[in-house]
Amino acid sequence: MESSSAENKPASRRKRKAKSICLPFDHEAAYPTCMSDPTRYRAYIMEQYAQHPELFPEGIEEGFSFHDVILSSKQNLRMRRIKLKRNEEVYQLRPSFVMPYMIGRTQEVEKALYYRRWGVPFDALAYGFGRNPMYWYRAYVSLGRLSLVGTTIKDPDRLPAHVLADEKHSRRRGNKTYIPTTVAQECILGAQVVESAGEEDLKKGYQVFRDEAQALQADYTPDTVNVDGWTPTHNVWKALFPLITILWCFLHFVLKIKNRCRSDKDLLSQLQDRIWPLYHAENRASFAQRVRRLREWVTPKQMAATVKEKVLDLCAHAADFKKAYAHPGAYRTSNALDRLMDYQDRLLYTMRYFHGTQESASLYVRAMALVWNFHPYGQKTQNKYGPRASPFERLNGFRYHDNWLENMMIAASLGGRRE
Repeated sequence: MESSSAENKPASRRKRKAKSICLPFDHEAAYPTCMSDPTRYRAYIMEQYAQHPELFPEGIEEGFSFHDVILSSKQNLRMRRIKLKRNEEVYQLRPSFVMPYMIGRTQEVEKALYYRRWGVPFDALAYGFGRNPMYWYRAYVSLGRLSLVGTTIKDPDRLPAHVLADEKHSRRRGNKTYIPTTVAQECILGAQVVESAGEEDLKKGYQVFRDEAQALQADYTPDTVNVDGWTPTHNVWKALFPLITILWCFLHFVLKIKNRCRSDKDLLSQLQDRIWPLYHAENRASFAQRVRRLREWVTPKQMAATVKEKVLDLCAHAADFKKAYAHPGAYRTSNALDRLMDYQDRLLYTMRYFHGTQESASLYVRAMALVWNFHPYGQKTQNKYGPRASPFERLNGFRYHDNWLENMMIAASLGGRRE
């Protein structure tokens, strides 16, 4: 249900700087009194700045003046704008209980957008919550305009040292398309739709993650990235982060071996008993020793040539697997990525993939990512990690608001792009 606007924006259209500061308000009833009293409002703004400076533009600490008051006719809500003394930039102060562009109260839309976590169709949302399907589509896709990294990670020190990356295969208007996806710490930090799996297109996709991360910390580079064996993916990550260490996914090799001996369960059991101890080796020396034993065992053994080829291929990449021992905490398999790509797959299937422009498709997958990053865990997980815990909260160690959508809106202050 993507927009049918033109594929490419005119060169004259440039992305505008985000000028909306989202302030947390636990109760809407407290807002009018605070907003109408400039002294009280100023004190509240500076209190929030002291607690969460990442929500405000650079230079606010040098002072600001109240610029004017604007009225939203859509929500019948008065809001103030401030002007910074440093550069006379004007910013709007938006309370967290209203959505961007004044499309509605946060409490009015949060349940419908929460159901998008399971891919509930926009027609069904309109049936259950009123309005029309296009309203819910636009409310959802507009989330994709936010910075994934800047909205999800609020402290540069929490940028991940280790990431995972892979391309989700999909379709747009019946043609093959790909979603270069970057994941770390249970959050989707990069997702962009590209037209091919070649180096040029993959670089465009993964570069969005790099640019957003380096907007948070200019010299950021991950220590490692876990990938499969697709050479263009390796080349792109080396081009974007020359100092990064490429780690091969051990699980991919195991699955390739498993797929080639499905008809011989006894052989599969024997191989698994010898292959997984490699993964669990405590150090490089132990790993190398177990690889030698596996090679000595498999070389003379009678088995299908395709199976033996894959086992020896795993042994031949021992040097690539041993790199992980120099990076404690690095991802050695793609499990953490595969779980989130399963989420992508379920939602893409429910919408029967993409039918509009490449731009709208990218906005869609980025909205999917943010809903995942901020969604509250289920009851079982909440019992383990705390009430209303979410991937965002686990990564950052705090939340701005108990309501998951207001938490996202506050984290997305300035579009997640603090200049």
